[in-house]
Amino acid sequence: MLKNYFKITIAVLKRRKFFTFISLFGISMTLTILVVVTAFLDHLFSAGYPEINREKSLYSMTLEQIDSKNQGQQSGPMSFSFVNKYIKSLKLPAKISLTSMVSTANMYRDNKKIRVFFKYTDAEFWEIHQFDFLEGKPYTTRDIDNNEFMVVINEDLRNKYFGNGVSCIGKTIDLDNQKFKIVGVVKGVPITRPHTSADIYLPYNTTKEDLKDPSYRGSFAAIVLAKEKNDLPKIRAEFAEIARKIPIVSQGGFNPDKINIRLDDYVESFLINLFRREDNSTFLYSLLVLIALIFMSLPAINLININTSRILERASEIGIRKAFGASSKVLVGQFVVENIFLTLIGGVIAIVFSLLIIFYINTSQIIPNSDLAINWKVLGVATIASLVFGLLSGVYPAWRMSKMHIVDALKA
Repeated sequence: MLKNYFKITIAVLKRRKFFTFISLFGISMTLTILVVVTAFLDHLFSAGYPEINREKSLYSMTLEQIDSKNQGQQSGPMSFSFVNKYIKSLKLPAKISLTSMVSTANMYRDNKKIRVFFKYTDAEFWEIHQFDFLEGKPYTTRDIDNNEFMVVINEDLRNKYFGNGVSCIGKTIDLDNQKFKIVGVVKGVPITRPHTSADIYLPYNTTKEDLKDPSYRGSFAAIVLAKEKNDLPKIRAEFAEIARKIPIVSQGGFNPDKINIRLDDYVESFLINLFRREDNSTFLYSLLVLIALIFMSLPAINLININTSRILERASEIGIRKAFGASSKVLVGQFVVENIFLTLIGGVIAIVFSLLIIFYINTSQIIPNSDLAINWKVLGVATIASLVFGLLSGVYPAWRMSKMHIVDALKA
């Protein structure tokens, strides 16, 4: 029986090419967009190079100072002294890294301008993150203590500045009217990972910012690595106790009476910066699931309309098959199988399109150093969901068709 269903299905799809095209287009495009968007979100939020310890990490990116009397508020990165005094005083973490926000500068080579992104870090930065060193090694705490002017650059800058694949360890570059010795070259990090992405990494001792400035706000942030993921709540509790004891001070004529500072996981820090929400990541995941369900329901609704029109168009065929003894159960099964088969074909097309789009994004440098990949778990769930929607979109038209009287069907 199932073999006959498939034979009839293929014949029908070939005969009604317009309906087949419209149905396949809706299914494949929906799945393609869902898979590509999921790949991007997975790239954005999941642990990836070099942030493989992201699930055991907490981030403090912003210090918020509030003047409740005058309804004033200032927020931004922290000063070096603030991070060093308060965040680095934590006892429970395995490692604590200090890193600046990304800055931009122009470099010149053979009369060509090269725009670069750079950030200042400490030596712990290289211990928390697992960078792939193509040449050399990172600078160390000893190098910083000795006030060495050295840098680590990424592969893209090496190729632009010195030539493709040319070794540059021990050579110097000029940045912001200062000379730096290159000690390491790393594989580039996508710009979508702002905590670790840069063209040039410099030890914090080379910054022109006053590291002894006692004020609270500056250009630095902190990354805290726990020994185990289960330690994260304890570290947060420890820091909350420290934060309650931070003295409130004025800065630049601003007189706050309250300070907000937190240690957040990666998604929470993203939400706070994007939506200014202080709840957990459930909000984001719930929103994404809701959007996906709404998005995938659209082709199902369209398929119901298309299938209804297609079935009414095949009324005479239905009448003849009923006249020769085909039961309603057999006819319903036929149309449901047609829909599921169509959905599976659309899923295969979607996988091909998704692979091509992701390959293009990764190779075109739309997102520099991107490493998008299909999340096969999500693809599997999406395919099953599509099959369910495909099944549902075929049930109503098939049920309506099965109720048609033989005489009415033959007259249609």
